[in-house]
Amino acid sequence: MQIKRTGIVLSPNRQRVVLRPFQPPGDDRILRVIARVCTLSEAEVDSQLDHVLDEFHGRHQDPKAFFKQRFCDLRHYLLTDTPLSDHRQLLLGAYFTQEYALESAALFNPSLVWHPDQSNVPAGSKRFAMSLRAVGEGHISSIVFRSGTISRDLEIAIDEPVRFVTTPTFVPDSSYENDLFRRKLIELGLGTAFTYQVLSELPSEFTLGQLETRLNASLREHRSHHDELAPIVEQVVILAKSNYEVQYTADHDLSERLIFPFSPTESNGIEDARFVHFQNDDGTSRYYATYSAYDGRMVLPQLLETKDFLRFKMHTLNGPAVANKGMALFPRKINGHYAMLGRQDGEHLYLMYSDMLYFWHTAELIIKPTYPWEYVQMGNCGSPIETEAGWLVLTHGVGPMRKYCIGAMLLDLEDPSKILARLAEPLITPNEVEREGYVPNVVYTCGAIVFENTLIIPYAMSDYATTFATIDLNELLSSMTS
Repeated sequence: MQIKRTGIVLSPNRQRVVLRPFQPPGDDRILRVIARVCTLSEAEVDSQLDHVLDEFHGRHQDPKAFFKQRFCDLRHYLLTDTPLSDHRQLLLGAYFTQEYALESAALFNPSLVWHPDQSNVPAGSKRFAMSLRAVGEGHISSIVFRSGTISRDLEIAIDEPVRFVTTPTFVPDSSYENDLFRRKLIELGLGTAFTYQVLSELPSEFTLGQLETRLNASLREHRSHHDELAPIVEQVVILAKSNYEVQYTADHDLSERLIFPFSPTESNGIEDARFVHFQNDDGTSRYYATYSAYDGRMVLPQLLETKDFLRFKMHTLNGPAVANKGMALFPRKINGHYAMLGRQDGEHLYLMYSDMLYFWHTAELIIKPTYPWEYVQMGNCGSPIETEAGWLVLTHGVGPMRKYCIGAMLLDLEDPSKILARLAEPLITPNEVEREGYVPNVVYTCGAIVFENTLIIPYAMSDYATTFATIDLNELLSSMTS
C-alpha cells in the first residue's frame, strides 16, 4: 500500500489579522480611558485618528465601521448625552479595538468537502472548500477556510487567501422553540420548578430578549432565593446564547470568512470541525460540522449548519450520548435515522442513531483498539465516506510515546455497527518532517474526500501546519483485513 505525499504545506500566517474588541478590566479603567480621550481638542483627535488609520492602512477592509461599532458598544459609559464628533467616536472605538493574529501559532486539523459553487472550474476539475483550526494568542482556536481545485490528473491547487480577514455579523437565534428548549434544560440538569415556571410564561416560540426579561422578572419575584436562583438564570442564558448565527455576504471571499468563539461555551476555542455534505431524503442538502466548544474547563460537542458557507448556524447538541470529542455525522440517514460516530469514553468508537439531529440518547460500542499503534485510544478522523464496498472511516490511533497515526476501517452500508474490514497497519504515520511541531509525533485529519477513485487526505503535521496525501481507493480497500 503506497500513500503519496504531495509536498503541499499550508503554514500559519502571522500576517492574517482580524479586528477584535479590546476592553481593559474594570469599569473604572474604561471610564478613565474615555475621559482621557475626551480631554483632546478636535485638532488632536483628528491627528491621532489619522495616525491610527495610516499605521493600519491596508491591514483591514473597513476599520472605521468596526471603530464605530465599538463606540456604540461603549456609549453607555459616557457620563452625559453631549454629542461627540464622528472623529472622536472613531478614535474612542480605536482605543477599545485590537488586532488578533488568527494563525500566529498553528493552522491544522483540516476537513474537506466539495465547494457549493462549482462554476468556472476547468473541465475535469472540481473545487473544494477546506476548514482548518487556526490557533492564535492565548491558544484560542477558531475556524478558518481555504478553497482550491483538484484536476483530473489529481493535481491539488490551493487558492491564494485574501489579505483580509473580516469579522462576521453575529445574530442570536431569532427564536427558540419552547418544547425543545425545555428538553435541553432537562438534559443539562436545569429542569427545575423555577425554569418550568419561566417557560410556562413564554410563548411557544420566544426570543432571547423575551427569555432574559422573563428570567430577570422571575428572579425579582423570588428575591428571598436570589443567591440560589441566580446561577441557574446564568446557565439558562448561556444555553440560549450557545445557539446563534454567523453571517457573511457573497462579496467576502471564502478565505476571508472566520468563525471565532462567540458563545460562553466557546470562550476558549472552537476546535476540530468535521464538515460533511449531508444529503436529505427529499434531494436537498446541507453542510454540517460537528465541533468541540471549549470554555476553559469543559469540552462540549456542538453542531454547525450552513448551505452556502455564508450563513452559519451554531447549535448545542443534547442527550446522554453527547460527550467527549470527535463526533462525526454520516452524510445521509441510515434506515430513516440520523447516524453519528463518537468516542464517548475517550478511548473507543461508538455508533449512535437519532430521529432528531440535535438530540442523541444512546450509543453502541462498535470497535476497540486492537493493534499496538492504537492501544492508548482511537477515534474517527472525519465523517464516514460512502463507497460501493461500505462506509470508509478514517481513524486515528494513539500508541507508544503518544504518537498519533491515521488508520482506516470499513463499515457495512446498511448496518454500520458491522465492521467489514480494517487496516492492521497505519495508513499515515508521521515521518521525520511531520513529527516536529507544537505537539510532536502527530498526524491528524478531520475529513477527506474521494475524487477519480482516489482518496484525498488533508492532514495536520504535529498540530502546526497542514499537508495533503493521496491513495488509490481500491488499493486502500484491498489492503484491509476482515
